[in-house]
Order: sequence, then C-alpha cells, then structure tokens
Amino acid sequence: MTKLTVTAAKAIKVGNAKHELVVVPLFTNQAVAGQSAAVDAAAGGVLQRAIDMGEAEAKLGKVTSMIGTESVARIVAVGCGDREKFGRDAQLAVTGAIGRSLAASKAKAATIVTDNVSDDADSAASFLEFLARDVAMGCYHYTATVGSPKPGPVLTKLSVAVGDMLSAAKAKAALHNGLAIGQGANVTRELVNLPGNVCTPSYLAKEARTLGRKYDALSVSVLDEKKMESLGMGSLLSVGNGSDEPSKLIVIKYQGGNAKDAPYCLVGKGITFDTGGISLKPAKGMESMKFDMGGAGSVFGVMQAVAELNLKINVIGVVAAAENMPSGCATKPGDVVTSMSGKTIEILNTDAEGRLVLCDALTYVERFKPAEVVDIATLTGAIIVALGHEATGLFANDDSLAEALTAAGQASGDEAWRLPINKRYDKQLNTKYADMQNIGTGSAGSITAACFLARFTENYKWAHLDVAGTAFQSMQKGATGRPVPLLVEYLRQK
Repeated sequence: MTKLTVTAAKAIKVGNAKHELVVVPLFTNQAVAGQSAAVDAAAGGVLQRAIDMGEAEAKLGKVTSMIGTESVARIVAVGCGDREKFGRDAQLAVTGAIGRSLAASKAKAATIVTDNVSDDADSAASFLEFLARDVAMGCYHYTATVGSPKPGPVLTKLSVAVGDMLSAAKAKAALHNGLAIGQGANVTRELVNLPGNVCTPSYLAKEARTLGRKYDALSVSVLDEKKMESLGMGSLLSVGNGSDEPSKLIVIKYQGGNAKDAPYCLVGKGITFDTGGISLKPAKGMESMKFDMGGAGSVFGVMQAVAELNLKINVIGVVAAAENMPSGCATKPGDVVTSMSGKTIEILNTDAEGRLVLCDALTYVERFKPAEVVDIATLTGAIIVALGHEATGLFANDDSLAEALTAAGQASGDEAWRLPINKRYDKQLNTKYADMQNIGTGSAGSITAACFLARFTENYKWAHLDVAGTAFQSMQKGATGRPVPLLVEYLRQK
C-alpha cells in the first residue's frame, strides 16, 4: 500500500503551478465560481463546456473526468446534488465516489476544491474527515500473497483547498482524523484478508507486538495456552483443541488518560480459520471462513487509530485468537467445559465457537475494572438474515452504551441497529447437563448468541457488535474495515 499524506490550504495555486488532477464538486443550480472557476480557466474552460453539453452533471455521486491543459492536466467533476440537502448520506456518497475515482486514476498527487461545500463549520469538518478516510480506504490494495500483483493506486499526496469554509488548522485536523481512521480500517482489512495459513493466532500475536513497538502509548502482552490454562480458560482453549496452531489471548493497552481512569475495553473474536470443528461446515464457501477473525482485526485497526489520534482516554484491546479444526483431539458435541468464570458449558455444536472464546475474554477483562466493554465478532449468519450487509447487529445490557454506539454509527456512516436480549430468549440456553448450552433451540440465533455472552458480562456495562454481515462482503470484495469508523467515533466521544 502506498503511503498517503494529506494537507490543507486556503486556495489552490493556478497559473504557473502544475496539477496532475483537480477534483471539483458540482451542486445543482450552482454556477462554477470561486476556486472552481479559477481551476476551470487554467484548464482551458473544459469544465464549463462539459456542463453546457450535459456531460458533467450535479447528479449525486456522478463522476466526470476531463482532459485539461499543461497547468491542470485533468479535472474530475463530482456531482453533489442539492447543496441544501448535503448531509451525512450525501457527503458519504460524494467522498466514496472521490475515493474510488482517485484510486482508479494514475495520479500520484491530487487537489480537491472544497470552498463551496458548506457554510457550516461542523458540516465542513465532517466532509473533510470523510474525504480523507474514504480516499485512504479507496487506495487500499491487497498484494501480500500475490506473486505478480496487478498495479494498484499510486496516489501519495492529497491536497485540499478549503477557502473560507474552515481555518487551515481545523481543516488539517479534520483531514488528519479521517486519515487515521482510514488507515486503521486498512490495517483491519489487511489482517482480515490474509489467508488462514498466514494469519494464525501466532501471527496476530506477532503483529500486535509490531504495533506496540510502533507507538509509545501502546503496550502489548500475550497469554499462551499454559497461562490461559492456569487462569481456567477452559472454554477458549476447547476451541483450539483440534488444531496444531496454539491459541493466544492478546492484550493491547493504550494509556492516553490518567492512570486511575477506568479503561474502555474492546474484545475481538479472533478465529483465524473456522472449519466448524467436528460440526464440520459444508465445503462450499468454507474458504470465506478466513474472515472469521474480523472482530480481532477491527481491534487492531481501532488501537492504531486511537494511538494516531492521541485520544485522552485509556483503551484496552483484547483478542481471543484460536483456530477451529477437526481432529482426534478436537472438542466433541456433547462435551462439557468449564469457563474462566467457573460456569460450565455444554457444547452442542462446535461451530458455535466464537462465543466460547469470547466468554473467557469477557471474564478476563473484569480485572481491568472497565468503564465499558464492547465485543466485536463475526458471530452468526443469522444476523445477515436479519440486517443484511448494511447494518451491524448491536446488543447491550446498558441503554446509554447502546445509544452511544448507535449515535457513533450514525455520525460515522458505519451504522449499527439494536436488537433485544432478555429472559424470553435466554431460556433457550438452559440444559440439565451444565450451567448452559452453547446454542439455542433454533430460532433467533443472533439473539441467543448475545444472550450467551450476556451471562458473562453481568458486572459491567457491555455491548456486543455482530459484524458477520458487515466486516466482509465476499471472497472477491474482501474485508470492509468495519466497524473501525464506528468504534473510533464512539471512543472519540468519550
């Protein structure tokens, strides 16, 4: 991946200056004026001619590319719709289109004219943040395991001409924030996209240590199987019984607040490959189970973004990493294991393994006396039936925490939708052979999975994000980087 830098200035320099590519926003019934007009004049008037001919339009998200002159080699016009309706959804449509357009171009440097985007400072800052985030994410290009990779985006410098919309300092801050979030999401995408024979629990532990060396505010520790066994993590360890890959519990601590401040904890499901174990999955589509550590990947991305943003809070990321394989040593349906909490679990289906690693990690974080805990997991296929690939499933034992996460999703465009957890669903987990069983009786699978986790989170404020429908889309499209934007926004609000 190319390293992208972002800068802001009051105005774009035209005339003697040379520009590879300049992006100009177009709004409905708004003439080309201000800095856009200066750019068009330097490009020989190609933009106005394209508008007059009906080729360049203000239709939301429409991209029109035009060849200019030696001074401005190319203009890209992006339709922004009605300026009076240029809210979050419209902004995201535009910044996404710009990100894709710049990634597809051959330009190494681009300038975006934004002086006409908004008269409201908060809205303008939001747009710039989305812009830097989406350009960074647009430039992501996976090459890690490709012997002869196809050429990817080459953009390395993004400049924004903000006019009087914002002060240069505020514009730079918004761009820095967006870039940090976008790069954090790209860290998540890279880890989640890696194949299971590369991205093992040990690999995740190594990457965590690398991240810890990169930032002074981060410290990393890794619990091996012997240590987890001494702590009584029988549930987590049961998942990796059938694998030659040792399980790991990875702890990444960020100290941005006072030492006495209660930390916010993120707990990620890190099943680096999920065959289903003895309850073996069908062969068709099993290759996508390399994505089953999407929750763990998001913890890495968030922790990097938090360190880049220098947030004045304490955050602890915990990754429960294991590989779920069938073998003569594998956990069997009907086995009963003892969790770190002391509660026993009858494992009726070894393919319901994410909750088994999470429950011990959720018990482990109690020692930090957390302010709030959020777990992130590609936990159930049922959440895709309920919400599709648009919204992340949200469950919580605290209304204020649920509302904070919902608001963060709205603000970031990385939405979550709350579903219920209560005793009417929880009773499906009752069994006479243990304190609970690991699956329900067949209905409301996402809810009963959340009810299972809730039994281990009674001593603190907790929320669960089921990202099975949002952390990745398909084998070819790959990881999305969600819910990194949501979680970073949630932590920023704290």
